[in-house]
Amino acid sequence: MRKSDKKLMHYFLREKPVMMLIKLRNSNKPRYASLLAKEVDCTYSHTVRILQILEENELIEFDKKGRIKIINLTKRGEKISIIMEDLVRALKK
Repeated sequence: MRKSDKKLMHYFLREKPVMMLIKLRNSNKPRYASLLAKEVDCTYSHTVRILQILEENELIEFDKKGRIKIINLTKRGEKISIIMEDLVRALKK
């Protein structure tokens, strides 16, 4: 297993990154960092750090619209968010 894969696996066992991916997938309106931070009850700086890691691992991409960076899931991010949401549902049962 590559070092980056281990880091990513460790990262997805945390609540905030998982909730961010789920929120991004289940949204019908544009998302940006400060809005996402409020939705998952996280500080802005922590949200930005999580988003940087998600981008480095090609799970999200940013679409700059003026001063705002809209966050979009990549195809890989979409697949992982579905799996994570299924896992969260299974854990709640």
